[in-house]
Amino acid sequence: MAPLSRRDFLSAGLLLTAGLVLPRPLAALAHRRKLTYKIAVVDLMILKRQKLGALQLTKDIGADGVEVDMGGLGNRDTFDSQLSKPEIRQQFLDKAKELNLEICSLAMTGFYAQSFATRPTYERMVQDCIDTMRQMNVKVAFLPLGNQGDLVQHPELRPAIVERLRVVGKMAEKAGVVVGIETALDAAGEVQLLKDIGSKHVQIYFNFSNPLKNGRDLYQELRTLGRKRICQIHCTDDDGVWLQNNTRLDMNRVKQTLADMGWQGWLVIERSRDANDPRNVKKNFGANTAYMKSIFQAI
Repeated sequence: MAPLSRRDFLSAGLLLTAGLVLPRPLAALAHRRKLTYKIAVVDLMILKRQKLGALQLTKDIGADGVEVDMGGLGNRDTFDSQLSKPEIRQQFLDKAKELNLEICSLAMTGFYAQSFATRPTYERMVQDCIDTMRQMNVKVAFLPLGNQGDLVQHPELRPAIVERLRVVGKMAEKAGVVVGIETALDAAGEVQLLKDIGSKHVQIYFNFSNPLKNGRDLYQELRTLGRKRICQIHCTDDDGVWLQNNTRLDMNRVKQTLADMGWQGWLVIERSRDANDPRNVKKNFGANTAYMKSIFQAI
């Protein structure tokens, strides 16, 4: 097929608007032109966990938004969250508005080290996060199942985790939000897990590093999950090199895969720090943000 011209782009948009059926290449093109991507960073990983200064640093890095953590968990009944205080929440909201930034998600990273399957007060923890989401107009929460909830290493935990995530799904549905989970399963396993949970309000918060470090096909994993099962994406690999220097991750191919799927949304930078200078926050996250914008926000 000959390359598509500017006239093809315009025709595709006009025909789609008119509700007409398009030839497949033009249909894909018309839908793809509408896709938008925003780039965020994680306050925990830029060393500003629940600190107001995370917003100015996010702006300095060049990102569009930030994922804000709910605070430590430890042996508490719930998260050690400063955002439970109305005046602190308002400071975050005011500063974000001032800097033209968005809070793309709230993260329950305390569950990386704690057991979602066995903690007796998990409902209170999740509800506290959901309440904060509603108060701050945030639509996505991040819930990692972590080492103690690794369903590959601990398949015996699956019934308890499914039961609890069904409860979480009902809580999220009531609030009109989505809880994105990160698991150790492959994409096919996550599809089945979501079917067992049975809630559109529990989805996958996809992490590039999971398939990459386990030798799976990242692009096929995305396609297997599909557009409607992925709420947000942690778009980095393990630390070592910046994204632009990562030979096992083809970001242009990622973009093409997401476009083919029709997926759009937040791409959240978590890691991919230079191993030779891992604590240089502005340098590492600035480089990765600039690279991601050059791919996903190029005009």
